[in-house]
Amino acid sequence: MLSCRLKTIASMVDTPNVIDIGCDHGLLDIYLVKEKNLFCIASDINENALNKAIKNVQKYGYQKMIKTVVSDGLEKIDVREDTTIIISGMGMHTIKHILSNPKAKRANKIILQSNNDLYLLREFMVKSGFMIENEKVIKEKNIYYVIISFIPGKQKYNKMELYIGPIILQNKIIYQDYLKYLQDKEIFKLKNIPKKYLSLRLKTYIKLKKIMGYIT
Repeated sequence: MLSCRLKTIASMVDTPNVIDIGCDHGLLDIYLVKEKNLFCIASDINENALNKAIKNVQKYGYQKMIKTVVSDGLEKIDVREDTTIIISGMGMHTIKHILSNPKAKRANKIILQSNNDLYLLREFMVKSGFMIENEKVIKEKNIYYVIISFIPGKQKYNKMELYIGPIILQNKIIYQDYLKYLQDKEIFKLKNIPKKYLSLRLKTYIKLKKIMGYIT
């Protein structure tokens, strides 16, 4: 059974081709083929990990619709203009490494779910020539997941939009719990910054006050 996180990612796909990097068991690709009749490339850098996906693809008989590839990111994969790239469950630095490949710029859409550093991720994607199309926040097993879709384009964002997310801010009533979670993170950070670091404490306090301003 597909998790809520992966179903949310699937709901944001609207192209006929998908590249799923770090595909794990390949369940997302199987779901996309079954529900949306798409063609998927399921890839992983580790051959043993990819074997799990290969077995599931064979189990459901989708070998013609799902191609499995051992690849370091996009190194051995061609990216067409009608393609969505999906990377989920990785850290920001790994995602950045993968998308630093020039092939990434050919994609029609890139859907990302990073485990950390969303500010830096949004900043990197904007500098790479993408704009934020949509953002969704889900809570699964007491963990918040932020899923962001990017499309080619130029858009300026302020620091709070890069930190919280412009779409999330537009829907702040829906995402009140997530905003409170971010507030608690900044409170914890502020409590643990030594008093001698006045500049850092001030920056954190200002960020905290801004976040509190979005909470009703």
